[in-house]
Amino acid sequence: MMLKTIVGGAAAITMLFSVSAAHAAACGNDASGFSAWVEDFKRQAPANGISPSVLQTAFANVQYNRATIRADRGQKSFKLSFDDFMKKRGGAAIISRGKSMKASNAALFANIERRYGVPAGPLLAIWGMETGFGSFLGDQHTLSAVTTLAYDCRRSAYFTEQLYAALQLVARGDLSPTAKGAAHGEIGQTQFLPLNVLRYGADGDGDGHIDMVRSRADALASTANFLVGHGWQRGQGYQQGQPNFKAIEGWNAATVYQQAIAYIGKQIDGQ
Repeated sequence: MMLKTIVGGAAAITMLFSVSAAHAAACGNDASGFSAWVEDFKRQAPANGISPSVLQTAFANVQYNRATIRADRGQKSFKLSFDDFMKKRGGAAIISRGKSMKASNAALFANIERRYGVPAGPLLAIWGMETGFGSFLGDQHTLSAVTTLAYDCRRSAYFTEQLYAALQLVARGDLSPTAKGAAHGEIGQTQFLPLNVLRYGADGDGDGHIDMVRSRADALASTANFLVGHGWQRGQGYQQGQPNFKAIEGWNAATVYQQAIAYIGKQIDGQ
């Protein structure tokens, strides 16, 4: 099975965004200024490498997304204890099904481990916790979610960069303008933000595209590549205090989430 990493464009997006950021319309904390912000962004974006045709297609159905703002302000589960977090996220069920998924996708996980040095356990832990092994990818319009957060004052610069990345994915055919995902614009079976698709996306099934939604091979290979990009060392352990736990820290900033990935992965891998 072909596992090809596709990169390029992320550094250019970062550079171009930094040049024009000072001239952006004012951010806002409610919907009142959203339309003006979007129109200003659309005027600037062609100078930053996004074609007018892509902008027209991508923004055709973009709206201020209140569900995204509610989710952004209400991330309470990351403050739970480890035991409570595992119960809330269904940790025992993820372990049980993860073992079955490992067996039924043995060739895929073997190929990924040969290529990246990442065993099945942590990948299955991430896959299971993020989307229930692809069973629920989110119900929010991705481009609306990312645009809303780019406009919102809390993390405007960060998500404006994500918006440029999302538009590049639209341009190359790797993100549908109608795609739906998680509330912060995360994409696909392991919930990548758009810029991470550009940086770490891998073509796991060899079809020339990175389809994080329909291709589990692409999603899992990309997740392994993300961990390698955050310092994963082949053959080293990934529990707390071991070298590869630092790579898991790169996946999510919440300590309890990191602990859950390590624990669930260990149970699945039988370590």
